[in-house]
Amino acid sequence: MPPADNSVTTLPIDAVLPDLVAALRDAANAVLVAPPGAGKTTAVAPALLAEPWCTGEILLLSPRRLAARAAAERMAALASEPVGKTFGYATRMDSKRSAATRVTVVTEGIFVARIQSDPELAGVSAVLFDEVHERSLDGDTGLAFALDAQAAFRPDLRLVAMSATLDGARFSGIMGSAPVIESDGRRYPLDLRYLGRRAEVRIEVAMASAIRTALRDGDGGILAFLPGVAEIERVAERLDDLPDTIALHQLHGSLDPRDQRAAILPEPDGRRKLVLATSIAETSLTLAGVSIVVDSGLARRPRYDRAAGMTRLVTERASQAAVTQRAGRAARLGPGIAYRLWEEAATAGLPRFDPPEILEADLSSLVLATALWGVADPRALRWLDPPPEAAAVESRARLTTLGALDADGRPTAHGKAIAGMPMPPRLAHMLRCAGPLGLARVAAEVAVLLSERGLGGDDPDLEARWRRWRGDRGRKADAARLLATRWEKLTARPQPPLETNGAGGDDPAVAIATCIALAFPDRIARRRDASGEHWASVGGRGFRLDPTASLTRHEWLAVADTQGAASGARILSGAAIGLATIEMLFADRIETRRTADFDPASGGVVALRERRLGALRLSSGPDSHADPAAIAAALVEGVRAHGVALLPWNDAATVLRHRAAYAGVALDDATLVARLDEWLPALAAGKRRLDAIPPPALNDALRTLLGWDSLRTIDRLVPADFTSPAGSTHRIDYAAEAGPTVELRPQALFGLAEHPTIGDARTPLVLSLTSPAGRPIQTTRDLPGFWAGSWRAVAKDMRGRYPRHPWPDDPAAASATLRTKNADARAMKNADAPAPAKR
Repeated sequence: MPPADNSVTTLPIDAVLPDLVAALRDAANAVLVAPPGAGKTTAVAPALLAEPWCTGEILLLSPRRLAARAAAERMAALASEPVGKTFGYATRMDSKRSAATRVTVVTEGIFVARIQSDPELAGVSAVLFDEVHERSLDGDTGLAFALDAQAAFRPDLRLVAMSATLDGARFSGIMGSAPVIESDGRRYPLDLRYLGRRAEVRIEVAMASAIRTALRDGDGGILAFLPGVAEIERVAERLDDLPDTIALHQLHGSLDPRDQRAAILPEPDGRRKLVLATSIAETSLTLAGVSIVVDSGLARRPRYDRAAGMTRLVTERASQAAVTQRAGRAARLGPGIAYRLWEEAATAGLPRFDPPEILEADLSSLVLATALWGVADPRALRWLDPPPEAAAVESRARLTTLGALDADGRPTAHGKAIAGMPMPPRLAHMLRCAGPLGLARVAAEVAVLLSERGLGGDDPDLEARWRRWRGDRGRKADAARLLATRWEKLTARPQPPLETNGAGGDDPAVAIATCIALAFPDRIARRRDASGEHWASVGGRGFRLDPTASLTRHEWLAVADTQGAASGARILSGAAIGLATIEMLFADRIETRRTADFDPASGGVVALRERRLGALRLSSGPDSHADPAAIAAALVEGVRAHGVALLPWNDAATVLRHRAAYAGVALDDATLVARLDEWLPALAAGKRRLDAIPPPALNDALRTLLGWDSLRTIDRLVPADFTSPAGSTHRIDYAAEAGPTVELRPQALFGLAEHPTIGDARTPLVLSLTSPAGRPIQTTRDLPGFWAGSWRAVAKDMRGRYPRHPWPDDPAAASATLRTKNADARAMKNADAPAPAKR
């Protein structure tokens, strides 16, 4: 606790406190806007204690545990009292209060749980919502519930919304046109210095350089804002050569409370303070001796990916409101300097405010809380920004899956139980389900590990973190163990005993994995490659794991925390889990499916029997009793997906399709696929491969598909064959590039004075003339012209090569024949010989 400070100090808030006190005598609600350093956090509650209407407790809501403790300690120090007497606090990890406590500083989550359990807030005279501009989900929910309770049960309850950067008119509107009181705040000079930062320079390099500049150019304490713990640690490494006259501190939520206090309080040995902090130091805290701020201009915020069903941390530009708050830290106690790692012109391009968490967060807690509040539609309450309908629907579905809500959206007994637990619904569900499995203690410890950052390090293997935490004897580790003990008592009691329950026995690795799987059944994942880098999950999302992590050697993981894009979120924590454990936990959700999948390479169907949990296949094998109808359907779908070219067409079918195309009758690939269900299912019935379909059957199917009229039209316009004067039949090639083409010897055309044509349009056939040996000698669309023209040269050449065949000078007057000259002579002789006499 800070030392008592009994000096009389005039605070800027003192000028408007009489107005606020008077407003609350006449009205139940008020809005207070006071800049950083005005003193609202520690001055307002004490000023209200003597009011006639204030006969009970005042609850002061703080968005962070560190700020809650600091505010209570400061008010107690000003009153020369120990913390826990008149002024106390209550957070999830710690509390100090007594029967004499009149002002209790609580975190917003603690308040939501309290008002849910006691909507009338018995014994509470006022609720002060500090730093409401941060728009946290719990803060917005707490205010909505308080306004509803005030209207229904407690018209005498005073509610005050307080902030340094507040849109007072909006809050006044939802609080019944409450009066808005504004304080000017201290006006110490603040020198803004813009350093800029090149895009290619890493943030820790730029920040370390800026901090060294601030140390060289000024003489006050320095508060440097960074987006997260990792950046803080990297900057600290780059500053490890600072002289002993500089006291370097880190300040973030995962630190031991003792280390947090050390960063806030004056240095006992008078050294110059340097604090590397996250946004935890933006509001509600005054750091002793700090007159210089170095701002990275970045913030790390949670963003809920609704498609993936997970929350991820995103580093982005801080808002104008945030950087104003940060700069104000330098001038709270006197003139200050703020170094900014961006160009001055870029400030106007920053978003004005941080986005309200209610618009981007997982709303499972809110939907469950409002259902218990008796409101089916959360949007029916008074919100500054109503929860998005799509997010509420998605959260309601998840809660139904967890058994927290029934089909009508009403809270179940299980839902009521987990709503009363100080943690997100997933973790509360885990604790309630782990108790009957004999895993109450392990579940409580897993819940603490997943809730409190920094415990046991940052190894993705949660079991490894758990083991390191159990061996840690630091204050934070001890406080976390006490919290786990309290949470263990919230679970259903273990039965059967741990050593006989089959859910892990005495093996902590199995027990931890079991607990994670209970909380995040959709994140059970299976390795997809040999390296263990890529994983597929029950929920259908892909995960990535650092290839150097020890978890990569396992086949199955129960995944807890992830970060990054939905398509490849990085696994931050999880534990190896066995298939037997998965089957034991989710036996009622495992489906047995028979699949018949087409293989385009073989043209056949692979029939499998598989067991699946969500999108994951647990096991599979050949299905010897596959449904023939399913196999036939898979063949049909295979052709639909990969085309009719996979079918065993014979020449007759191919020719028919070419003729139909020439006649303008649609029988192309697209048409056959579009009408697939009309002709292929009957052919595929009883088959396992496409090549088992008889080719003649395909030809018959095409003719049936065309119908009688179309076939007659095709036969009339597009004959299949050409019959020569010699009586020979030749197939007409309608797919030839030159047009309908017939290949034959010129001798078959002797005596033909007109060029042969087809169809009503009398389209000339392309005659591809060959030698007796079948070699091409001429192509023509004008047979009379050929006879009268180049025939003489062709015939002269051919007589020398094929003297046994006729090459007359006037083929138009010759008789068509496919025989040699000698064969023709013998035929004529036989024709002239008298018939033998009959006996």
